[in-house]
Amino acid sequence: MAPVPGSGPQPADRRARAAVAALFLTNGALFANLVPRYPEIKAALGLDNATYGLAIAAFPTGAILAGLGAGFLVRRFGSGRAAVVGTILTGLGVLAAGLAPSFGFLVLALLLGGAMDAITDVAQNAHGLRVQRRYGRSIINGFHAVWSIGAVLGGSMAAGAIALGLPLGTHLTISTVVFAIVALVALRFTLPGLDGDADDAAARATPAADVRSAGVSPRIMLIVTALVLIAIGGALVEDAGSSWATLYLSDSLGAPAALAATGFVALVGAQFVGRLLGDRMVDRFGQRMVARGGGVLIAVGMGLALAFPTVPGTIAGFAVAGLGSATLVPAAMHEADELPGLRPGTGLTIVSWLMRLGFLASPPLVGLVADNAGLRYGLLVVPIAGILIVLLSGVLENRKTAPS
Repeated sequence: MAPVPGSGPQPADRRARAAVAALFLTNGALFANLVPRYPEIKAALGLDNATYGLAIAAFPTGAILAGLGAGFLVRRFGSGRAAVVGTILTGLGVLAAGLAPSFGFLVLALLLGGAMDAITDVAQNAHGLRVQRRYGRSIINGFHAVWSIGAVLGGSMAAGAIALGLPLGTHLTISTVVFAIVALVALRFTLPGLDGDADDAAARATPAADVRSAGVSPRIMLIVTALVLIAIGGALVEDAGSSWATLYLSDSLGAPAALAATGFVALVGAQFVGRLLGDRMVDRFGQRMVARGGGVLIAVGMGLALAFPTVPGTIAGFAVAGLGSATLVPAAMHEADELPGLRPGTGLTIVSWLMRLGFLASPPLVGLVADNAGLRYGLLVVPIAGILIVLLSGVLENRKTAPS
């Protein structure tokens, strides 16, 4: 049953919140175990920068191909089940990518991983927003903070495996098995029922009857477009850290492999801090101001790091960019999920799917620029994304909710 207004979260809601947090943790950790070992895979397969960029673009390509089906799967099987199955299959895709004997196999493995990650992403966010509605206050940034913990954990596991000389296959097998078990345990504590059922609809900010009668107006479509662009801006920052930070620090700036891995860890670590504080910041200052400030941090932080390239300065630049991007994707997803005129999971699916266009376009674009002018210039995509966010942040509602 849905909670009675003013009664606060029930024990089952608290268990569901912990379960969703565990799913976000696994999602952050699985892919992050692979990212710092990209240079090793690139070297083993003899890929140049452009080919490497095309290969890792397979992950977002898989997400694009499968992403629009996420809303249907969430409504058909429930967001909890969809998230867990997607998590397990994402882990298998990551493992296969780490063991890839050829460029073609690497592409196929990343296609699988990306497709399953897209389904997991929508499903875990949908379930998190179900739990948030039952709590009656914002907790979505906290889930994304746990994702950042998972990414730091996964990146740190990879850095430790590199330092210990652990074979790539052994390392990724361990991570896949461990986090699959975590996801399966979490499934036992997710909310019962399907997304959009009577109890879930009753907890929504927009009543089901209003949603059916509202229709999808041109204004709503413009808002969706702006939310997608904001989410893409945040995604571009994350992609720069996951796809290029390690390579830029090691190849362009000469950092040792273990130290180079900390560029990505610094970005997601700072994201964690920003997301940990995000719900309170949004409640106090409004989503618009928080997003606009984040865009400024991204543009200035990475802009200075690229203008004056050093290993410490670049790691700090990725950290500042991570802090600035912390609340952007959660904000876009939350706003989209509450839009009138859309069925449960539809707005969330659309934003998540189109957001991944940034992941699809970014790696080959950065790789192409890197082969012709150097990776330093390719990474200018990060401060450009910050400027884009500043310009578009006005579309976000500047509401301030009272803390509960």
